[in-house]
Amino acid sequence: MRASKLYAPTLREVPAEADIVSHQLLMRAGYIRKAAGGIYSYLPLALRVLRKIEAIVREEMNAEDAQEVLMPITQPAEIWQESGRWDVYGDEMWRLSDRHGRMFCLGPTHEEMITTLVKMDVRSYRQLPLNLFQIQNKYRDEIRPRFGVIRGREFIMKDAYSFDKDVAGLAINYQKMFDAYTKIFSRCGLNFRPVEADSGAIGGSGSHEFMALCETGEGGVVFCKQCSYAANDEKAELAVIVMPVETELALQIVDTPNVKTIAEVAEFLNVENCRLIKSVAYHTETGPVLVLIRGDHQVNDIKLKNSLGCLNLDMATERAIVEDMHSISGFIGPIGLKAVKIVADSSVMNMYNAVTGANATDKHYVNVNPKRDFKADIVTDIRLIKANDPCPRCGEPVEYARGIEVGQVFKLGTKYSQVLDATYLDEAGKAKPMVMGCYGIGVSRTMAAVIEQCHDSNGIIWPVSIAPYQTVVVPISAKDAEQMTIAERIYKTLSDNGIETVLDDRNERPGVKFKDADLIGYPLKITVGGKAINEGLLEVKERKNGEVHFIAVENFIDDIRKLLG
Repeated sequence: MRASKLYAPTLREVPAEADIVSHQLLMRAGYIRKAAGGIYSYLPLALRVLRKIEAIVREEMNAEDAQEVLMPITQPAEIWQESGRWDVYGDEMWRLSDRHGRMFCLGPTHEEMITTLVKMDVRSYRQLPLNLFQIQNKYRDEIRPRFGVIRGREFIMKDAYSFDKDVAGLAINYQKMFDAYTKIFSRCGLNFRPVEADSGAIGGSGSHEFMALCETGEGGVVFCKQCSYAANDEKAELAVIVMPVETELALQIVDTPNVKTIAEVAEFLNVENCRLIKSVAYHTETGPVLVLIRGDHQVNDIKLKNSLGCLNLDMATERAIVEDMHSISGFIGPIGLKAVKIVADSSVMNMYNAVTGANATDKHYVNVNPKRDFKADIVTDIRLIKANDPCPRCGEPVEYARGIEVGQVFKLGTKYSQVLDATYLDEAGKAKPMVMGCYGIGVSRTMAAVIEQCHDSNGIIWPVSIAPYQTVVVPISAKDAEQMTIAERIYKTLSDNGIETVLDDRNERPGVKFKDADLIGYPLKITVGGKAINEGLLEVKERKNGEVHFIAVENFIDDIRKLLG
């Protein structure tokens, strides 16, 4: 490819809307352009990267005997209603109707569709196990699309689905996909960590996320170096904190004028945050909920949602606190509260002589002893793990990092096969539901995650495996006939030997060409200048480490191959 023909409109300024590195560089280096919020066009360079990621995915899927299919993006509402998920996805699902008024959705995922497809033709245990995958666009109407292609409303995803006779078969397929994902992300050049995860709206009995570690990641990851435990912060288990036993003092109400927050109350009463019970008001589809957690902890909304079994979980408004809970915002507490479901973190129930709101303006209770003074409807682990909390496996302090979820695997079991009647006949001729697994990779998100990890102040640093082109040949002057003759010969030789190459034949200053080469992120930059003419040497610079090599113009292919690895 000649740079004069390449559609890669680079930008010198950082677009105002781009707030993380991958978004900035994909825009600046001419990889993507915005069509609407969370929706992007992929330009030629981006499409080459995506196709290489897809090729790696296909190779590893094929190696595990997964077969590729392509299902409709437009899915009939009936199959989602039959599975019970038509309402679970809520406003994130893009719904539409045809001219006859029949309802459809743009597929956010394909569990219902694949189950409906397979049940049409699979009848016998002899046809199992079966693993089918596809690579296509998915659609989710995110409330806050952000970070470019990391959280978009239209994105490219690989989703695979396994069908087995039993749980033992699922375990085999799950491990195969886990191992395949490890190979895929390693080949893409990612620094990643598989972690235990919540199954969310997909459902099932177990799940792992593959998290690309980086500071800009939306997700939190905790891990223990002592025992190798790792989980995302939504899933991570926490042991109950047992407080030292104290003599229970008499419950009292004290004046706390204009003191509402945990920090303000702790300072006013001269106590530590861990002595306070934080009361957080929520609203669900079944009514108000008051959540209790220690003052130095945070509520884990995913754990809370799972404990309540609710579809919707929103912070209660001040009006709802007054009208539904008969309390006051900033002074809410569990004592004397009626007709409100109370969910307490397990560690709260082990506190002694604590402090909480008294449901009256400028009033707090002191000497609150939970087991004596109020009753919780649900007591469970609902707090968010943080750095240095004890590992749930070995008790050593955990470490905390941020990451981007690039893939997730699920043990679905019979969640979909039972409700959608996807059965097979076993050896005895008895109908049984197929046991399913589900396995997703964000292809476009993986591209962005690589950039988040592989960049510097000058631009992208692509791993060779997924770079749009492996080398760029840069003649110092396009007007110098001798330089251009050598550059043309280098370009042709590289291309003839299967090395993907760009020849920067533009009539631009050398500095412009060099800046674009670094911005776009070609792994190798081959400069043709005075040394090539006078000394027969090419200057070859590695993008990943800045090392410069001088290699002979003659018989240079082997040296280039070695540098590309």
